[in-house]
Amino acid sequence: MAKVYSEQFIPLQIAVLTVSDSRTEATDTSGQLLAERLTAAGHRLAEKRILRDDLYRIRAQVAAWVASEDIQVVLITGGTGFTGRDSTPQAVAPLFDVTVEGFGELFRQISHRDIGSSTVQSRALAGLSNGTLIFCVPGSTNACRTAWDEIIGEQLDATHRPCNFVAQLKQVSGADCATRDVS
Repeated sequence: MAKVYSEQFIPLQIAVLTVSDSRTEATDTSGQLLAERLTAAGHRLAEKRILRDDLYRIRAQVAAWVASEDIQVVLITGGTGFTGRDSTPQAVAPLFDVTVEGFGELFRQISHRDIGSSTVQSRALAGLSNGTLIFCVPGSTNACRTAWDEIIGEQLDATHRPCNFVAQLKQVSGADCATRDVS
């Protein structure tokens, strides 16, 4: 039996990272959308940052959040394409203890409705690291909206059935979660 849902919503501590060589706080519509969505859902914005697309700076920031006792989820927007400066997947994937294979697959399937075959150029990915769930999505505001509204929001809601990721995260009380066999 695996713990997969709770009878009550559990607010999570979520950090948002925008990876961009050009965005500022004033122009970061994607990071702002994620911050607004997560707080509207009842979660807490633990920290929000913008970093240039530099593999080692991205990895260092995400590793610091993974090591923190206070961050349960990291949402990263940007740096997932195929240009020479897009390094988010290379920066973050080595930190994963477990890759959430289905996230990138589902994101591209849903995105196909909006952008057609261009969705194959998305390297959206997710994984668990030290009890921290990390989602990497493209930098467009529409991609962030799609990812949150159709996948991430539900998976960060402890009441979502038949399963969600909340029971897998650090500092989430197992006593708050009901058990249900999902195999």
